[in-house]
Amino acid sequence: MTSESPAETPESAETPAAAEKTSRAGRNLPASIAVGVGLIGLVIATLFIQKEAFIPVVVIALGIGVLELTRAFSTARIKIPVAPVLTGGTIMLVGSYWGGMETASVALALTIIGTLVWRLSDGAEGFVRDSSAGVFVLGYLYLMGSFVVLMLTEDDGPWRIIAFIVATIASDIGGYVAGVLFGKHPMAPTISPKKSWEGFTGSLIFGIAAGMVTITYALDGDWWVGIILGIAGVVFATLGDLSESLIKRDLGIKDMGDLLPGHGGLMDRLDSLIAVAPVAWLILHTLVPVT
Repeated sequence: MTSESPAETPESAETPAAAEKTSRAGRNLPASIAVGVGLIGLVIATLFIQKEAFIPVVVIALGIGVLELTRAFSTARIKIPVAPVLTGGTIMLVGSYWGGMETASVALALTIIGTLVWRLSDGAEGFVRDSSAGVFVLGYLYLMGSFVVLMLTEDDGPWRIIAFIVATIASDIGGYVAGVLFGKHPMAPTISPKKSWEGFTGSLIFGIAAGMVTITYALDGDWWVGIILGIAGVVFATLGDLSESLIKRDLGIKDMGDLLPGHGGLMDRLDSLIAVAPVAWLILHTLVPVT
């Protein structure tokens, strides 16, 4: 699941040293691995030292996502009402941990109202456009993110988060490896030219294997639940990535940002995770008893 690379021009051609570091799929592989390991370390540390410490990680990550989307949307003259979205979205995340989805739903409804009211002061021009963008971000980031926090509320919440993240990352790694080595048949050439059916097959193999291992050994669940989680993770991660690719194509940008070397913006890594979160919560909540 990689970002598209623009056609190389003489002015933007990479130096030989840079070309060696950049993979066939368009990533600076050493930087990508280093950043990935650092993020995984942060997640594991917060989950297993004190699981509530993971909530600020989610809040900060999605807050950065809001800022990246705000900057990206501004290229199309769309102004996201940042203050109410950030404030209400944070309340949604925190509220879902201590009050469940009922609290998050109330916070979402009030934040939508707050977003509309906040935008009133800028007048009628662009009101529907900007308000709709704010509501979109609330659903795209914070509603999806609330399901991550819901997984955390269980007694074995840290392991549920690990199972969800590992299945999603395995899909990404499997797709990347198979796509680079064997990718020949584009999956959606008009949306994401670098995605191939061979890469999707690699995602399925890695995702199912990761799902089976984490469900069986980390959560004492049935192996077949791991298969379901792996397949669902791959399908929804791919859809999430393609959806973000369409957003970027519509806005005419390559990456959502440049915060993470070798990855692009944080949203370029969150796109798969936020799409998988609701279905992962549903599978784990329904099919895996709390241990």
